[in-house]
Amino acid sequence: MFDPTPYLPQLLVAWTAYLIATASPGPAILAIITTSVSEGRKAGLALALGVLTGSYTWAMLTASGLSALIRAYGHAIIVLKIAGACYLFWLAYNALRAAMRSDRSEIVAVAKAQTSLKRLYLKGLGIHLTNPKAIFSWIMLVSLGMPEGAPVGVTAIFIGGCMVLGLITFCGFALVFSLSPVHRAYLKSKRLIESLMAGFFAFAGLKLLTSRL
Repeated sequence: MFDPTPYLPQLLVAWTAYLIATASPGPAILAIITTSVSEGRKAGLALALGVLTGSYTWAMLTASGLSALIRAYGHAIIVLKIAGACYLFWLAYNALRAAMRSDRSEIVAVAKAQTSLKRLYLKGLGIHLTNPKAIFSWIMLVSLGMPEGAPVGVTAIFIGGCMVLGLITFCGFALVFSLSPVHRAYLKSKRLIESLMAGFFAFAGLKLLTSRL
């Protein structure tokens, strides 16, 4: 029977790195926060589950040998990089449009309008799948948590632990920022929040486009 005990020190280091990376502010976390604040708990959770699915997808691909494919088809990362930047620019545009709505009644109407849960899920999935940095983060995490020659059971335990941590983190942000006091504060400062989000997404897109991966 497989004994994971010898691998626990490395797994704990990798899980800690994953938790820090997951909870750090980025496009996915900020999208979860603003969606939860503006559209409520269900909307935030739907987007969070989309992000988690994207993370799980990259985890499985990386564990299956994605790093070797990246070395063989490096130009594909450039395409993904451009696609990710364009997606972030699109999110910035939408946030800027929301910020430009100044009429109070329109603000309340927009805040109450519910985007379909399916669209929110796909939005979260798109944010993570079009972020090539997520690929390299998983390559780093897999190298930390899965030493060369480790049995398949280590892979399952490592990815399973990461998914539990991701679920707690992403959904935790959605639950906290969907609370009524936070929602009321959002309505009072919607223009400022959406403007900051537009600026952040535009900055993240530009940085992704110009950075070396």
